[in-house]
Amino acid sequence: MNLTPVTLCFLLRDTAVGAEVLLGLKRTGFGVGKIVGVGGHVEPGESDAEAVVREVWEEVGVVVLQEDLVHAGNVEFIFPARPQWNMACRLFTARRWNGEPAESPEITPEWFGVGELPLHRMWQDAEHWLPPALAGETIDVVVVLNQDNETVASIRYPSTQRSTQG
Repeated sequence: MNLTPVTLCFLLRDTAVGAEVLLGLKRTGFGVGKIVGVGGHVEPGESDAEAVVREVWEEVGVVVLQEDLVHAGNVEFIFPARPQWNMACRLFTARRWNGEPAESPEITPEWFGVGELPLHRMWQDAEHWLPPALAGETIDVVVVLNQDNETVASIRYPSTQRSTQG
């Protein structure tokens, strides 16, 4: 199976009311209109870390150093109705960066409380892996989407053999 390599980075900060995560409203391309993590495709010759550093800069104007990235896991997204959309996604978190997130043509960034994620505005699968990833767990899941390319058919946890049907 051919999986396109992609990355996501979740910037985290502590505030007086608790931890917050930077997400963004997707303005163009894949997932337009949804709240998403910051990231994108790994270009030929790039490592996952190099790609996510570049993507964070391009999408929200923030400089994250590779040494400040924390590996948060892997998510495979399988689209049986659109195999060309299949992706292998490497997740990162970061608590250190330089700059203030700013809007770009692709993303309108917004801070959300880690306990108050806008899951109803995100891809449906996010509820299965994003909260534990933000809580410090290392994620390893395979998400299979239904024919509508939106709703979850199943979630598999290869390292634990646990699975759920959507």
